[in-house]
Amino acid sequence: MKFLKKIAIGVRQLLKDENFLYGIHKVENLVSKVLSIALIIVILFSLFDLVMILSIDLIATEATGFFSKTLIEIFGMFLNILIALELLENITAYLRRHIVQVELVVVTALIAVARKIIIFDPKQYDKIDLIALAIASLALSASYWLIRRMNQHK
Repeated sequence: MKFLKKIAIGVRQLLKDENFLYGIHKVENLVSKVLSIALIIVILFSLFDLVMILSIDLIATEATGFFSKTLIEIFGMFLNILIALELLENITAYLRRHIVQVELVVVTALIAVARKIIIFDPKQYDKIDLIALAIASLALSASYWLIRRMNQHK
């Protein structure tokens, strides 16, 4: 019986607001660090993949051109790495200040939409998809402008 009473007191202590928030803070930090490590691994593998593709395409050149893949696909790979770096910046900014920086998130989203527009294949997608990307780009651009303007006034 004393054992159950001790457990109940311990649980009550853990559920106090400050203790509970401290535990959540620790879990958030741990998750952020694991995400950072996983993202670094993804970036390194993506970079290795890009270097290998470029090296193979440049070494094994054909008379028709330098790259067997289209430049659009190669640009897409570059932008994927850039987006991953932006995500890593978002996570490290969170670890530094423990707040989500909306400006960084909007910039990352804008880069992702721009990447999709750059690699857009009109044969594969409908025109409405391009219109949706344009609207998303305009909305994100307007959001970024508003956030920057608000930050400048502070």
